[in-house]
Amino acid sequence: MDEQLHSLSRRLIELRMEHADLDVLIDRVAQEQPVDELSLRRLKKRRLGLRDLIVRIEQACDPDELA
Repeated sequence: MDEQLHSLSRRLIELRMEHADLDVLIDRVAQEQPVDELSLRRLKKRRLGLRDLIVRIEQACDPDELA
């Protein structure tokens, strides 16, 4: 069980880093001229998916916090 929590914690760190990287990339793409709307939408969708996954893992690690 302890090993599983450790791997989830590690996974959360990796996901948060990827989320932060996408934030930077989205800002960069949004400033380009002309703006590549399709790429921007795809990046934002990926970032949102990561955020949802992060929340689900956080809830799995600490289910008592919501009670």
